[in-house]
Amino acid sequence: MSNRSDRLSIDAIDHRLLALLRDNARLPVTSLAHALSLSRASVHARLARLERDGIIQGYTLRLGEAYDRRLVRAHVMLKIAPKAARAIERQLLAMAELTALYAISGEHDMIALVEADGVVELDQVLDRIGAIDGVERTTTSILLAAKSARGGAAGTWGEMGADASSA
Repeated sequence: MSNRSDRLSIDAIDHRLLALLRDNARLPVTSLAHALSLSRASVHARLARLERDGIIQGYTLRLGEAYDRRLVRAHVMLKIAPKAARAIERQLLAMAELTALYAISGEHDMIALVEADGVVELDQVLDRIGAIDGVERTTTSILLAAKSARGGAAGTWGEMGADASSA
């Protein structure tokens, strides 16, 4: 019987497979097999194992460039009242504009990644976040340009921002 760490280890081919899927999660198994020089059955088996072991939890989409470029994104650092984290987390996760939420160390307690259709809408999102009971302070960085964005939920980490604070 294998232990949990054995199930979470992947080889170089698995890494290549994951990179291909990050680039395009809808690639057909035939294309994956060709790119990896494997049989389709082998790719199917690897995908099944990666899914079963929790390494792949799902497949996602990438927004079209024209739509994606018009969105205004921001990192919102939150300082929260002691023991309010769970309630704040629930309220943030209910916001459609939230794309990711992280617990962090340091002066702030969380970073929320948000996106909106424009600056007016972003301002409204920031006001809603600031009004949540237990949020003591927010500091917001608006993302200006993507310098690098690799797949996954946190793909905007490589983007640059300009500081703008909100209370």
